[in-house]
Amino acid sequence: MSEYVVELKNITKRFPGVVALRDMSLQIKPGEIHGLIGENGAGKSTLIKVLTGVHPADEGEIHVNGENQKFRNPNDAKMAGIACVYQELSIVKLLSITDNIFMGNTVNKKGSIFLDYNQMHQKAHELMQSLGQDVDPKKLCGALGMGVQQMVEIARAVSIDTKLIIMDEPTSSLGEKEVQQLMKTVRTLKDRGVAVLFVSHKLEELFELCDRVTVMRDGEHVLTDDIANIDADRLITAMVGRSMDNQFPKVPGKREEEALRVEKLCSAGVLHDVSFQAYHGEILGFAGLVGAGRTETFRAIFGADPVDSGEIYIEGEKVRIKSPKNAIAHKIAFLTEDRSSQGLVQAMDIRTNLVLSNMKGFQKGPWLDKKKMNQVGEENVRSLQIKTPGLDELVGQLSGGNKQKVVIGKWINTDADIFIFDEPTRGIDVGAKVEVYNIMNSLVEAGKCVIMISSELPEILGMSDRVIVMRSGRVMAEMDCSSSHFNQEDIMKAAWGGTLE
Repeated sequence: MSEYVVELKNITKRFPGVVALRDMSLQIKPGEIHGLIGENGAGKSTLIKVLTGVHPADEGEIHVNGENQKFRNPNDAKMAGIACVYQELSIVKLLSITDNIFMGNTVNKKGSIFLDYNQMHQKAHELMQSLGQDVDPKKLCGALGMGVQQMVEIARAVSIDTKLIIMDEPTSSLGEKEVQQLMKTVRTLKDRGVAVLFVSHKLEELFELCDRVTVMRDGEHVLTDDIANIDADRLITAMVGRSMDNQFPKVPGKREEEALRVEKLCSAGVLHDVSFQAYHGEILGFAGLVGAGRTETFRAIFGADPVDSGEIYIEGEKVRIKSPKNAIAHKIAFLTEDRSSQGLVQAMDIRTNLVLSNMKGFQKGPWLDKKKMNQVGEENVRSLQIKTPGLDELVGQLSGGNKQKVVIGKWINTDADIFIFDEPTRGIDVGAKVEVYNIMNSLVEAGKCVIMISSELPEILGMSDRVIVMRSGRVMAEMDCSSSHFNQEDIMKAAWGGTLE
């Protein structure tokens, strides 16, 4: 009997023009929380897909409890006891909790073709309770918060005889309380003897949760060690192949003329007298807890959500923005936090995605100018350092960091003056984060106005020239980087509703 519940031996996976995994090995013990980390493009997603039967390995072996397995499809992996909770949840929101948990694994009444919903509801309720969720299993998943939806995904994985649960960036869309519940759930799974492969870009989560951690780089194994033997510097150096003394390469802004002014913006039950100014040549950070109204403020400014009252000024002139089309015409770019479904068209190639926000600018008569698209696309790939075999690559095949760079390129190609970055580094690795920060710096140096919404306080403090703190749809505080209040404690105090002295 093997000491490992799952073992990958010398796995290699090739795609046209790319070796995604090269001689990759990984060993996971029963009841172990094993961290997996690496830059975007390091091969983590391919490794997960090989483990779950989405992609067959070209070379190497997969062993489960010591037995060699050949996964031809995801069902083979599932039957072997391997399940995955993906970053982008596969919940069907129009179905109940029970239906989602037992999808593909239904229970029939004895001797009948009909489903035994009484038994399924009971089992679903027990599973959700065991994960700290006392909810009605008949409730539609669309009515649940992101944290509870994720627990439904985990319950689905646990409902079969699961030996290994892979969690791919599980906290990327969760609030603080939901993250704590998830960590409690992961520890509960560990106590039951279930192995967890925890894939995350958040170093603090790895140190809090994991027993061991494996680092990948360029599709290869770099490091595996007990978490007790590793510090953050060693992990980062292993990931990027070099020391990164400055994770936030901030270039101090040089405030120029006013780019955007908002006065008493209101939206019933959402925004309450939101007022602020943003300037060319600076990064204005927006901080606050989940539900503070930061994203809602800029969706309203961008014309994506309705506004009841208030005024918006661009370059000192009052404007009425009724739609995103109006906003783009006023040279506003909005890089949404949900890049996968709202920022990009996954099934289209890089070339097309890069011009989606400015199709008219790439027209030649009634047709798109392919020559211009290629020229601009190649320049975007070079300047933004997008890692891709070519412009024909489907965006859905890219890593998270490279997807974000395509989103940035799409908006750069509109010749925008005001760039709104909503959670710009969510779900991307340390190295890719620095590349995104450098792009933001270059925009500021070019005289653009950059607004950054972020839930990561080190990012807010590390990259902003000024910070506005929101709570419950209201502006609570504003502080300059030279202010004595420009620190994590005072930002959190304002975010919780406290007053700063």
